Amino acid sequence: MNIIKSSILLVPLAFFSCKSQTDSSLRLEKSEQQLTELRSASMKNKKNPRSINPDGSVRWIEPSYDWTEGFFPGTCWMQYQLTNDEKWKEAAISIQELYKSHKDLTTDHDLGFIFYNSYGKAYQITGEEQYRQVIIDASNALITRFNKNVGCLQSWDVVGNWQAERGWKFPVIIDNLMNLEMLFEVSKITKDDKYKKIAIQHANTTMKNHFRPDGSSYHVVDYNPETGEIAHRITAQGYADESAWARGQSWALYGYTMCYRYTKDKKYLDFAEKIARFILNHPNYPKDGVPYWDYNAPKIPNEPRDASAAAIMASALIELSGYTNGRYINNAQHILNSLATDTYTAQKGQNGNFVLMHSVGSIPHGNEIDVPLNYADYYYIEALSRLQNQEL
Repeated sequence: MNIIKSSILLVPLAFFSCKSQTDSSLRLEKSEQQLTELRSASMKNKKNPRSINPDGSVRWIEPSYDWTEGFFPGTCWMQYQLTNDEKWKEAAISIQELYKSHKDLTTDHDLGFIFYNSYGKAYQITGEEQYRQVIIDASNALITRFNKNVGCLQSWDVVGNWQAERGWKFPVIIDNLMNLEMLFEVSKITKDDKYKKIAIQHANTTMKNHFRPDGSSYHVVDYNPETGEIAHRITAQGYADESAWARGQSWALYGYTMCYRYTKDKKYLDFAEKIARFILNHPNYPKDGVPYWDYNAPKIPNEPRDASAAAIMASALIELSGYTNGRYINNAQHILNSLATDTYTAQKGQNGNFVLMHSVGSIPHGNEIDVPLNYADYYYIEALSRLQNQEL
């Protein structure tokens, strides 16, 4: 059995200091100590953690379907890679098995989030064919959502959902860029370009229609599925249609940096830098680098922060620095330094045994406000791992 290259992206950057690697190692060690209790509870209950309830107990993912269900197993795979502790591997395998059947669902776009971040890591680390087939199956389900008239994968199905009440027909959300990574990777491992071609078309259509001249992104673009014409540019999770929802800007930054990784098309690199400049130069970008939930939220500085947006951004900036001679590495390290403080990192045994505090799911929906989130921890661990594993 051949072991596939590490799933933790290595970006050769000679300018990383030994101190930054030491800091990352210590923070990863602290994170592992915290997450160990969450792993134990998850295995004992045979459930997948997402966040915490108002009483502080763990909020477990419902078995029916959840877009976040791949993040904790993915975190376990990263911990296994970092520690070689078989308990992390056992947990990853056990928990991801809970939702394996979802790989064939064609009713939602988040199969990349779910399966590439868990089964994709499993395949990269172990090389086992069973994991390879799962991400191929999930990709085949995902591409059924591609509409040639629009040039995008549909995000949410609207029939019978709240989106229909808004008159939406074919909504595409900025988050959907993140699901393209699985399609790019499956084209590589199968040598079938059909997945990559769809990913590129989705990325190009999104670049054309989702962004304002300043590099900020709308959350949702709704299309006419018959003609491909834009019907609405709106938000679902941001403050307003014309505001810059923080996590959405981070998804965009990460997404186009990733697109450049797979295609080496400079337009994606240039666009990722444009997004980075918008974020880092925004007048409401806070000094500690951890964004308010929306860059245009009306009560800044008395608005909730979103540690998940910060963690995603930090991980993206580390990769982007690898393509730009280290241009953004100080920004990434500053964000991680802030997230590592007691302001954002929980004390051992607290915060439901999640690592990061103060994330935001969706304020307009009144859901998961100022709580830990499994994807905040995932991208924080990923960012720290990317720093620790640099080739000096």
